[in-house]
Amino acid sequence: MEQLSKELGVDDKKLMWKIDACVIPPFCLLYFLSFLDRVNISNANVYGLSEDLGLTGNQYNIALTVFFVPYVFFEVISNYIIKFVKPHVWLSACILSFGAISIGMGFVKNFGGLVVCRFLIGFTESGTFPSIFYLLGCFYTKAESQRRFSAFFSVTALAGAASGAIAYKIHELDGKHGLAAWQWIFIIEGAVTCGCAGLLFMTIADFPEECRFLKANEREFLKRKLEIYSGAASAYEITNTVKDVLNCFKDLLVWLPALAYLGMIVPAYGYAYFAATIIRDMGYTAASANQHSVYPWLAAFFMMNIVAFLSDRFRKRLPFFLASAVIGIAGLAMILGAKDSPNVRYGGCFLTAAGLYTAMPLMVCWAALNMGSHIRKSVGTAWQVGFGNIGGIIATFIFLKKDAPGYVPGLSVAIAGTCFAILCGLAYFFTVYRLNRVKQTDSYKQKFYAMDERAQVIAGDLNPNFTYSY
Repeated sequence: MEQLSKELGVDDKKLMWKIDACVIPPFCLLYFLSFLDRVNISNANVYGLSEDLGLTGNQYNIALTVFFVPYVFFEVISNYIIKFVKPHVWLSACILSFGAISIGMGFVKNFGGLVVCRFLIGFTESGTFPSIFYLLGCFYTKAESQRRFSAFFSVTALAGAASGAIAYKIHELDGKHGLAAWQWIFIIEGAVTCGCAGLLFMTIADFPEECRFLKANEREFLKRKLEIYSGAASAYEITNTVKDVLNCFKDLLVWLPALAYLGMIVPAYGYAYFAATIIRDMGYTAASANQHSVYPWLAAFFMMNIVAFLSDRFRKRLPFFLASAVIGIAGLAMILGAKDSPNVRYGGCFLTAAGLYTAMPLMVCWAALNMGSHIRKSVGTAWQVGFGNIGGIIATFIFLKKDAPGYVPGLSVAIAGTCFAILCGLAYFFTVYRLNRVKQTDSYKQKFYAMDERAQVIAGDLNPNFTYSY
């Protein structure tokens, strides 16, 4: 690296500071707004959304579910599109769209209107999360990645905390101008999101090869640095086909992280959507429930960043993923088992939020950085998040009103989902561990180097020089 720095006249440490300052904050703001507009419905429901719209039976759960239908199907397409439409244009347009739709949710009059808005929010938000992980994976080496990924992902915890805190203050607006408190939640948060879209248009980073804040020598340095650490070319210049996309789905390395993420999404979204309701059912008032929902999210924020630093420091993913998932299980077990002790159940909320929301970015980052070429990184991150969000559909139907206040079925499924994620994470570990050995055999090398140059570049991490992390 020292020789490369001298050759191109680039100071690696200063360049990393520059990238951190220009890349991470806009992505953090973008996903903060995205997650805030996604989960604020749970705070709105505590303030009477279901009652005012005349929702009956499982209609509230259905409204939660329809968000994930487009979210599952359009993520791979979105990651494919940003190779042709610059990321800063595509992502800021998504932000503006779902902010406007969120405002519209404040004026829905019935179940049908709520469902349509939730579907459209899922559609417009579907491009944000996997695209950000895809882009981040193009700026950092495996040793630099986890704390950056988790710094970005930790805004989910801040958004969860902010959602509860904002809802607590918005309660004072109940009845103002003839609008209920739950309507003000959507209108205010949606308006803020729309207002930030212009700022994000000017600040969101594009791919390193066309990034506006990088000089030509810095682009070349970053490209060659990433190739040195990954052992494979990025293949940004290659125009990918639909066949290239479909070929990625033949690989177990695309499916195992997606299954693990699905397992984590079930309890994570179950908590995000129903925490305020569960806390209210412990005996708190509606406003107090929203207030008390803030503190477990703050615990999650600090744990996510501390564990991310340690993961990068020791260059290990699996041990930290397993430990975080076990903490999440312990928290869910406390909420499930301590039916007659509100304080213990509330304590379980801290462990649940901290454990689950720390394990999730560990798994996503681990998988994203183990994908070598642009097409494999694009499809791998998008499919992991897209397919994984099927777990969101499950999550919306496991916490039913009839199961209050214990929510035994929902909490049991949440624990099972986390255990499933652990098993998939272990399977992924054994797969990459074995592949690191297989790729060094003569037979594998002969087969790989017999492919044409384009196929070798697209193969990315399948290159014998690429070492999978775990």
